[in-house]
Amino acid sequence: MSVKHPIVAVTGSSGSGLSFVRHAFKDIFRRLGIKPALIHGDSFRRYTEGQFEALLQEAKTSRRHISWFGPECNYLAELEALFRTYGTTGNGITRDYAHNQGHADELGVPVGEFTSWRPLPEQSDILLYEGQHGGVKAETWTRRRESFEFPPDIDRRQNAVGIDIAQHVDLLIGVVPAINLEWIQKIHRDCDKHRCTPEESVETILRRLDDYIHYIVPQFALTDINIQRIPLVDTSNPFVSHDVPTPDESALVIHFRDRKRHDFLEIMKRIPGSRMTRTSTMLVPGGKLRLALSVICGPILEEMMAKRREALATV
Repeated sequence: MSVKHPIVAVTGSSGSGLSFVRHAFKDIFRRLGIKPALIHGDSFRRYTEGQFEALLQEAKTSRRHISWFGPECNYLAELEALFRTYGTTGNGITRDYAHNQGHADELGVPVGEFTSWRPLPEQSDILLYEGQHGGVKAETWTRRRESFEFPPDIDRRQNAVGIDIAQHVDLLIGVVPAINLEWIQKIHRDCDKHRCTPEESVETILRRLDDYIHYIVPQFALTDINIQRIPLVDTSNPFVSHDVPTPDESALVIHFRDRKRHDFLEIMKRIPGSRMTRTSTMLVPGGKLRLALSVICGPILEEMMAKRREALATV
């Protein structure tokens, strides 16, 4: 953690609503006059889209379950190094990933590929990470060579490396839809973008479930704030659901790890319809997520910036 160069990480599964939270934070930054350095988790994938597809086909023949959630397919050590370096110096090395054709045209690389590694923009006030691994704390391993072939299990043990990305984060936020809702959103997003059929989307959910349990879920025990979206309509069978529940058909369960950090009376006063369900848990109407982020996180960011100015002034 760093007073001079703080880090905010928004973490969760793909399709959980991370991009919405990222844009809400960008609005807060603009309002408070904060200059962020923005990091998207996909930038630290190990493979291009084409390489991953080839790896996936090879893995199917040996019945290995791989996914973007797991350490095999991501540069987690490099992501931790970025967080550590930014907290110390306010800079670091990153790159960009082309998610779609418009983004590819902007970056000058094909869809599904990366730009070259480059330094972050200078003189940022804060780093904002949005992705799947902002709070990962796990054992991973280095690989003897870059190829599509995994080393034997004994090689994994011999090359184990401890990863603790969460330790570098000053404000860690988990975005966690109820699991049935998360699956509904995943299936509909894939089909709407013509990425695959519903059956193929379900196959992806099953393939990445082990990595989800071991590398995504444990992060939510380390977060400062968890935002869980709960559907208020029937989602008993997510695989036949025709519609994604709207925000007004949902509720937000927001959990706070350190209740002393927040003024709950003020928060409830500013968010209509909110109430406390436990001493550290709040229920908020589903359509009030952007407002909730502003009311809850705005004062935290203001405090971070005040401490940062004070620390820089003493140098």
